Amino acid sequence: MILNKSMKMKKQLASSLAVAFSTVLLWSCNQSDPAAKGDYVSGVFVSNEGNFTQNNGAISYFPRERTTADPDIFAAANGTNLKGGVQDFVAANGKGIILVDNSAAGQDKVEFVDSHTFKSEGTIGAPDIENPREVVLVGNKAYVSCLGTNADLKYTTGYIAVIDITTKKVTKKINVADGPENLVYNNGKLYIGTIQWGAGNKLAIINTTSDEATSPIATPGIANPVGIDANGKLWVNAGSKVLRINTETNVTEATLPIATGGDKTPGNFTFSADLKSIFFVLSGFNAMGKEYGATYKFSISDTQIAMATPLISRYFSGLAVDPLQGLLYAGVSPSYTQAGYAVRYRTDGSVVDSIKVGVIPTGFFFQ
Repeated sequence: MILNKSMKMKKQLASSLAVAFSTVLLWSCNQSDPAAKGDYVSGVFVSNEGNFTQNNGAISYFPRERTTADPDIFAAANGTNLKGGVQDFVAANGKGIILVDNSAAGQDKVEFVDSHTFKSEGTIGAPDIENPREVVLVGNKAYVSCLGTNADLKYTTGYIAVIDITTKKVTKKINVADGPENLVYNNGKLYIGTIQWGAGNKLAIINTTSDEATSPIATPGIANPVGIDANGKLWVNAGSKVLRINTETNVTEATLPIATGGDKTPGNFTFSADLKSIFFVLSGFNAMGKEYGATYKFSISDTQIAMATPLISRYFSGLAVDPLQGLLYAGVSPSYTQAGYAVRYRTDGSVVDSIKVGVIPTGFFFQ
């Protein structure tokens, strides 16, 4: 849910130097006046899910050049923690949205913050928000996938909450049964993955102009939309396969099997900065109940996924690529009670460094 800049060459060196000098001067002035913009203008935000029963999720933050993180910037700014597990965080135009899932019924919420200061700007709670999973911003609207109350344990009460960002109110609930979770937006369409086995083998679609559901796309497994590649094609993980789908016709153009070994599950898919490669984690559980696995990479032009040698021989609880620097960020979770780490890798799999963050880091947002 989420960024690239290009630079032009000036014809004359003098002009180029003048522009560079004025830009540096302006940057310096802005950086020396944190009150003008806040402390969190440009950097990396880490969503730490936290321990579910302890409701200790948090957002950690660090500038890209730093190797230490502020562990809980919401608590630092507001004097209280988020009181739940953090499911997702996105921001645009200085406005941020945090999804909070509390272990107690009726305590889930959407938390609005100023993304530069992280001061709270209001909340939406139950019954409008129940078990929120992921959020995307489209203009002045936010779309939040909610599993619903799950009283029947079959996710039949799932929906997409449409939020007016200005009024901070839910304007509509769009029914998406079978457990709506992962979201990808592209060109007026919101693609929604569902998590219910069997019944959930489809990719739901919402027209964001009318906010009405359209015909879903059938998939050969639970649908998990990954994103839009450099050629404008939609990639979807469906069980032990990844699909390349034409967004104009909804036709599946290519199917690439993932060799899972029969006991592992692919997840945490993310694109490279140039949108030409996809990273993912293949994981399973050992006899002690500990998750293990490895991380792989393939090109959008590949006809098969090479599984013989992983890119990184390690399981991660979250993956994302910084569109500004191109580095791969990976979440490491030692346990359900210990602080985790954000490990930075180059796209060839070589490690750069690691930064201590919060409990169970699962998501990254780059600003």
